[in-house]
Amino acid sequence: MAKNKLKKSQTNCTLKDVLDIIGGKWAMPIIYHLSIGKMRFKEMERSIEGINTRMLVKELKNMEANGIVTREVFATVPPTVEYALTKKGEKLLPSIHSLHKWGQEYAS
Repeated sequence: MAKNKLKKSQTNCTLKDVLDIIGGKWAMPIIYHLSIGKMRFKEMERSIEGINTRMLVKELKNMEANGIVTREVFATVPPTVEYALTKKGEKLLPSIHSLHKWGQEYAS
């Protein structure tokens, strides 16, 4: 049995902390779709199969609070809202692409 364990970093950021930020069921698909560029709310809702409005709102609010996405509201009738990844969110893309590739290879 391997005795290698993950050690806490000096900033005490654990894997659990990371999963609290991006660990929602829908967080990774949202980030993956936003990697293409800015998206309006309805556009995102239509592109992520199986998500409902309530869950999309909840995940986007959580990710906005954690600095992963930005929300821009335009003064139109009805209001237009666009979401985009922040620099912090963009830094997640290599990891998400790796997980996506792993999933294609082993989770099929």
